Amino acid sequence: MTSAILSALNVLTKPLGEVSVQDAQSSQQEALLAALRANRALLLEQLQTEGSFEEVRRLREEVMAGAHWFSSDTEDTTWGFVQECLLLLLTLARHFSAELKLFNQTPAPSAAKQRTPEMAPPLPPDVLSVTQQKTLGTALQFVVSLGLSPYLAPGVGVPLGCRSAFGAMVEQLVRGGAMSVVGRRLLTTTNILLQLAELSSLATLVFTQHLGDVMAALCQLGYQPHRVDGCSTEEEKMQELSAEERRTCREALKSLLGKVYQPIVIKELLILQGGPKQSRPVRSSIGSSSRTAPGSAPAWLRRLCGQLLSERLMQPKGVQAVVRAILEGGTGGESDWRKCDGVARILVACPQQSASADSYYRQVCPQILDLLHFKDKLTAQQFQRVATRAALSMVQEKPSFAQQYLLAPLLAPLHCCITASNDGHSLVAVKEWELTRCVEDVHKIWVVGNSPSAPLLKALEEVLPVIFTFFCFTKRSVTHLRAPCQEILQWYLSHTEPSTVLSTLRQLSGLQEQENEVAADFHFTPGSDGGARLSCRDSCSDEDDALYEKLSGEQWRLECLMQLLAELKDSDLPGDFFLDLLQELTSWAAAEEEGEQEKLELDVSAMTLLEVEQQLLGRAAKRGQRLALLQVLAVMVECVQHTVLLRKTTQVVDFMVSLLQRACVGLDQASGPSLGNPVESQTLSMGMGLVATLLSGPQLTAEDYSSMSRLLSPLETLSQKHPDVVVQELASNLRAVIATHGAYRPENFTAATAQGSKDSETKPKNNDVPLKKKKKQKTQANDSQASPPSPPLGTDTPSNTYTRHPASSGGSAAGTSPKGGGRSSGSTDPSPPTKTFSDWVLEACDPDVPTRAFALRTLTRMVQNRDPEAVQAQEKVLILFLENLEHEDSFIYLSAIQGLAALADSYPERILERLLKDFQHGPSLPTSNKDHSLETRLKMGEVLMRASRAMGELVPHLGRPLLAVFLQGTRDLDQSVRASSLSNLGELCERLDYALGPLAQELSSCLTALIKTEKEAEVRRAAVHVIALLLRGLSDKTTQVLSDVLLDLYRALKWVVRSDPDEVAVLHAQLALEELDDVMRRFIFPKQKLEKKIVVLP
Repeated sequence: MTSAILSALNVLTKPLGEVSVQDAQSSQQEALLAALRANRALLLEQLQTEGSFEEVRRLREEVMAGAHWFSSDTEDTTWGFVQECLLLLLTLARHFSAELKLFNQTPAPSAAKQRTPEMAPPLPPDVLSVTQQKTLGTALQFVVSLGLSPYLAPGVGVPLGCRSAFGAMVEQLVRGGAMSVVGRRLLTTTNILLQLAELSSLATLVFTQHLGDVMAALCQLGYQPHRVDGCSTEEEKMQELSAEERRTCREALKSLLGKVYQPIVIKELLILQGGPKQSRPVRSSIGSSSRTAPGSAPAWLRRLCGQLLSERLMQPKGVQAVVRAILEGGTGGESDWRKCDGVARILVACPQQSASADSYYRQVCPQILDLLHFKDKLTAQQFQRVATRAALSMVQEKPSFAQQYLLAPLLAPLHCCITASNDGHSLVAVKEWELTRCVEDVHKIWVVGNSPSAPLLKALEEVLPVIFTFFCFTKRSVTHLRAPCQEILQWYLSHTEPSTVLSTLRQLSGLQEQENEVAADFHFTPGSDGGARLSCRDSCSDEDDALYEKLSGEQWRLECLMQLLAELKDSDLPGDFFLDLLQELTSWAAAEEEGEQEKLELDVSAMTLLEVEQQLLGRAAKRGQRLALLQVLAVMVECVQHTVLLRKTTQVVDFMVSLLQRACVGLDQASGPSLGNPVESQTLSMGMGLVATLLSGPQLTAEDYSSMSRLLSPLETLSQKHPDVVVQELASNLRAVIATHGAYRPENFTAATAQGSKDSETKPKNNDVPLKKKKKQKTQANDSQASPPSPPLGTDTPSNTYTRHPASSGGSAAGTSPKGGGRSSGSTDPSPPTKTFSDWVLEACDPDVPTRAFALRTLTRMVQNRDPEAVQAQEKVLILFLENLEHEDSFIYLSAIQGLAALADSYPERILERLLKDFQHGPSLPTSNKDHSLETRLKMGEVLMRASRAMGELVPHLGRPLLAVFLQGTRDLDQSVRASSLSNLGELCERLDYALGPLAQELSSCLTALIKTEKEAEVRRAAVHVIALLLRGLSDKTTQVLSDVLLDLYRALKWVVRSDPDEVAVLHAQLALEELDDVMRRFIFPKQKLEKKIVVLP
């Protein structure tokens, strides 16, 4: 039956043959009319004559009997054709309904049998083949093209003429006639299409191709205003739509919009609404009739579509539907980004149909935030763009609503971190997914959106301490949220006003009272999905542990803050913050001087105990603030490079102003802070050298001199009141050069400044020896604060003048010659040509530590370069190095170790024997201190290890004596010597290769015995590490060299993993087993090589 109905439809809609086309001589329109008449007549004839269509004819007559709209005597050819199509479609629908009812009531024949998962379910009777669907689609297209679209009012829907050239011809063919007839025919066609759509199989064909036409027809039927004129006849008035019919159409439209996929509905409504209004009609290209341009819908339709779109937008998931309707099918190109911005503007604008702006934004803002959480890559990218632009536009245009409905919910997890309370119900205050989503959303809107505004900055400022605390946590754990947190903090620091951001940095560094911090009893803990959660902190009963945790946490926060500032390489913020701290330090120095004066004048006897206590507490608080300031400065100088701290000349000048102002504090007093203090003198001298370097620059502008004018006042004070005559002269010269903008420059200006700096360096040497080392350390600590400004100056030659090198009191090792004017010699050789070998030997015995260390390193370089005098006096150099090896200062004995390693590398046969003897039996010099014999032996072990590394390919030849001594050292009474011997043994075995074969058994026995019997964990670690180095050095040769002992070594390593209590030893064993695993995998599964082997047969 279904095939028969579709065959009838095929007869009705089949194209004309060649004979019929030749008979139609007039035009395309007449040819189409002839074809419609011929096909209709042929169908009626076959329905009456052919037996296969008997059942079709019966059902058709039943449908015709109930169709009050059918007119058999119509003179309109197109409408007659449409009526036949509609009758056959209703016949097919009635047949499908009856068959489906019977199908649902009657069980399938196979139901009684046992069903299996592989068995396919029975097909319902309304399933159509591809050919049948094509035939049905053709019939529906004829119905819409001839019975629906031509009867739409101008501007309603997409005209046929805009769809194709054939559609334009059909548009000219069909004449609408009277308004009443148009409405009645349009209602008939629309109702029948909706009846067909009640069946799912037919609804798919109707709505996939003709949804827009059906919606346009329902809009016109239900909402088009009546045309008011007095020319209507009684018959036309009877044909007009009644109020009930119009209401039914409106309900049908509402039902249709609720059933169909919302993005498709929104897309069709946008098409119906059309583009901007046109000023005049656009003339059609076919015929002489004019028709409204497709972009100009009538006013009533535009209002209706706007209302319907607003309803779609404000319903649940309406924002997502609107975004999908506009962006679905995009590729992420430039046009899609424009669409995203357009959608964002639509979402921000409150529609007129909304009850109130408050209710609209209350519904839309949560949906905007949901757009940020899609997982699909392309969809997430587009949705994120829409959500970000909508949020930023809303913050700028509607800040109050944005704060209430957008920013507050978005930042709620971070605010919960501040207000969390330990009520005992749950140990987790903020869940992992909430915190992760919050951080990612903040990163998308603030950083990716990158549109700074006052509301955004203020909202972020309120939770910035929480984000910074979370960032400090991520630096100590493995999480994917570290980078987003860092970029959020950097974005805020880069876009906030300088005064505000400096205050924020003070708060984060602990110099100001902290606000909006994480709740006291809570901290961040790792989550199960790579994020973090806010959990209740376990109480610490030990006060010492709590204090240590607090101090270590503060130190870690400072280091994280400085690492954050170090990343701002193109910003002036690190330098501004550094200079602000220095200025505060200067004010502290002045306040301390006034406090000392007040302390002397304070009469404690006239005060009550409460006043005295308050006075003491105030002083303690001030000292605490000073210590905190010094701590921040120390960490900042240590962690942030000087090129970041002082990247501009103005910042260097500000630094010098602060430095000179601190130097001027207390000059009026007899015992001021800078008098008799070598650290202050050293800092002042280097600072003045820095100013001289600035003034020696090749290109100084008027702006540079203008910024340096702030140095005139402190320089004048120093030139008049400083007790050191050299400093006074330098300050006077610098002031003269700055005041005259370089017009006046004293003779040998740079050299005089360098000499002043050098004099201040040598001045502490006249003090007692026990104080020298302590003062040197202070000087180096202060130098680290004074030296950063040098590199940004942009000058090469002058800046080398004031770089301090270890030198003798004569200053010749500082890189300056007596006639060089203080400039560097520019030679790569650090030893000037004016000193002989004997002079360096004498300086190697100098009591001054820097002088001696520099001389030792110079002698080392002479040995490496095979200097003739050094070669001739190698025994004397050896004794000199051995003597300095016992020195307590690390600067000295490390230089001696380097020299002994160079001697052993240059003359291994003669030097190694002596070094091995001293390592085995202790120092052999008569002047050696026997109480420090152990320390000297360990230093000698370091020498031998460096010598082993330097041997290279000569290890198999020269390493046998070392191997014997190291094996004997593993039985030494001292654990440190045993560990040192094993460490050296590992370095040696790593380079022995095949020469290790004869010694493999002895080495294996030694190592396995130490692993299983040694009590000291440090020695066991060293033994396991030897095996790891052995396997790493042999690599693919392991199975050949260690074939007899490999199983014993493997068992020893497994024993360590299972039984050793020391975690470090277990870690070393696991690393060694990984090395062995790699070796055996390469041995068992060798890499396949595409190579040919040529075998010569005998």
